[in-house]
Amino acid sequence: MEHGGYIYILTNKIHSVLYVGVTSNLQKRIFEHKNKLVSGFSQKYNLNKLVYFEQYESIESAIKREKQIKGGSRSKKNALINAMNPSWDDLATKLKLI
Repeated sequence: MEHGGYIYILTNKIHSVLYVGVTSNLQKRIFEHKNKLVSGFSQKYNLNKLVYFEQYESIESAIKREKQIKGGSRSKKNALINAMNPSWDDLATKLKLI
């Protein structure tokens, strides 16, 4: 049985670091990041601002897209964010994920 998936990009307050992740439950995952329940890179660099996401019908498709985005340059990631969210607002707040 396949489940849907999401890729997402987090940043910090000053937009100096980007993190690309994948999940099957975006609301839960963002909650974990915002409450520092996820140890590692995102916790170390205080990445808790959701600035971009895409939804997929399968987690496998989301994982494939995550790898594609991670392999891209910072400028390509910036372009994705700017196309969806030019003011780099916290989408978790706008979407009421938190």
